[in-house]
Amino acid sequence: MKRLVVTADDFGLSPEVNEAVEQAHREGILTAASLMVSAPAAADAVARARRLPSLRVGLHLVLVEAWPTLPPAELPDLAGPDGLLRADMAGLGLDLARRAGARRQLAAELTAQFEAYRATGLPLDHVNAHKHFHVHPLIAGAVLRIGRRYGMRALRVPREPRDVLRRAEPGARPRAALDSAPWAALLALRARRAGLLIPDRTLGLAWSGAMTPPRVAGLLAHLPDGLTELYTHPATGGGFPCEAPGYLYAEERDALIAPASLAAAAGVARGGFSDFS
Repeated sequence: MKRLVVTADDFGLSPEVNEAVEQAHREGILTAASLMVSAPAAADAVARARRLPSLRVGLHLVLVEAWPTLPPAELPDLAGPDGLLRADMAGLGLDLARRAGARRQLAAELTAQFEAYRATGLPLDHVNAHKHFHVHPLIAGAVLRIGRRYGMRALRVPREPRDVLRRAEPGARPRAALDSAPWAALLALRARRAGLLIPDRTLGLAWSGAMTPPRVAGLLAHLPDGLTELYTHPATGGGFPCEAPGYLYAEERDALIAPASLAAAAGVARGGFSDFS
């Protein structure tokens, strides 16, 4: 049986993102959104989610390139002088391995984000992380340990099969993504052992920021059996803080409401992770 979760990441990042999420859920194939609890438009996102009870919302954990939930002064190893979380993922990963203090700050910040999500009153459909940083083994361990206390039941595992991409776009040579990383396989193993629901595959990695209408329709037309998460970054426009350079935000929104996408998804069971648990 084909089961599909269509997710929008970065919910709460900006009004443009929130508007696109609402439109894509009301008019298109979007079934879920991942909330950045400390982003500038998080309150607006929560208000929209409360008006959309069929939209499944989860927590988009943020550990890099965005706003922390705790005061930056309490996160000297995680935050930079600009008050944002560090952008050097490799350096931060090394610091987490070398410094017990950095690991304590990581646990404190993750706990604060889970607490902030709980305070919204929204059911927790799923958990994932900005830039998929939860594949880092130390971060994964902390997320699994802390998330258990907050009712985490589903987790994204970023693994994407190349054959589906090639069928969706014949001749495509998608760039390398996380599906070949041993950390993703380890994350899947640890998540299953923890009793969490994970997708059989995650679509949107190689074409992140470029999930155009033809690509999304092609992926849906060649959807394998099992549970698939297709994630996107929709927005009605650009120009907001922490915008990813080169991302085709409006095209990704268009892909979620395109008639071809609606037709391709018509025979597929769709919902949030909680609908398939």
